[in-house]
Amino acid sequence: MALYCIHAIDGPGGSEIRPRLIGAHLAHVEANIDRYFVAGPLRNAEGETIGSMLVVEAANETDARAFLEQDPYAGAGLWNQIHIAAFAAVAGTSVGGAAWKN
Repeated sequence: MALYCIHAIDGPGGSEIRPRLIGAHLAHVEANIDRYFVAGPLRNAEGETIGSMLVVEAANETDARAFLEQDPYAGAGLWNQIHIAAFAAVAGTSVGGAAWKN
């Protein structure tokens, strides 16, 4: 399994969809917590949630997309822009500093 970064921007109606499905979304996250490297909401300068960023474990980009589509938010059409790319965690506290020095 590799890491994939998913950058998903809310479409129209996001401010209605998110609160309505937050419980189902969080239950999905908890049920699949072992596939998440990190995940959370994206916020604008005013603090309003405008999307989601997830780094997930997946076999390939197709698998990452299929995993995202299982999220209740996806089923409700929350995100209207989704970008998925392979991700290499090579620096930061989550990898113990600079991976190239380990």
